[in-house]
Amino acid sequence: MKAQLIVIEGLEGAGKSTAIECVQQLLQQVGIDQMIATREPGGTVFAEKIRDIVKATEQAEQLLPESELLLMMAARKQLVEHVIKPALAKGCWVIADRHALSTWAYQGGGRQLPDDMIQAVHHVILAEFKPDFTLYLDVDPSIGLERIGKRGQLDRIEQEDLAFFTRIRSKYLELVHTDDNIVLIDASQPLATVQQAIRAALMAYYPEFS
Repeated sequence: MKAQLIVIEGLEGAGKSTAIECVQQLLQQVGIDQMIATREPGGTVFAEKIRDIVKATEQAEQLLPESELLLMMAARKQLVEHVIKPALAKGCWVIADRHALSTWAYQGGGRQLPDDMIQAVHHVILAEFKPDFTLYLDVDPSIGLERIGKRGQLDRIEQEDLAFFTRIRSKYLELVHTDDNIVLIDASQPLATVQQAIRAALMAYYPEFS
């Protein structure tokens, strides 16, 4: 099979890291041993520096929504060109913690930037490049925030209010229904049930795995 880019999306506390492990385990079980995991923002030297900027709780000045959008897109460009595309070209599967859908949800839904602005920047940065398959882990924002609250110190984005994350979730749900390559997983269920749903979604989308 041609190497694929599989993306895991969702709010903070949705369980993306656990989902990535579940995907990796299934790929290994079906005989795919060449794979890497990436995260956004981050994944390269420069992209990790951008991550530090957008996540920092102490800012010398206010990070404007438009600036946040451009920084996220810049980090994504570095990751796609220096890591994801080379990996796929070598036959290595990529499992990504976030991709472009996050920008539409967070900077579009959360920050309420206009769709045409995001689309314009998206086209410049990614053109026609897109994931082969996306799993969106859906969870009520209050549940997600409760989960991350148990981890310790929150970053700048995690410190946003409930209304911010409610807008993000609404945008995610709107977008999920516009792309047949995106599958919604109810991430509020018990872990074993979520993992079973992830495996079922992958098996359904990739019949070669059977």
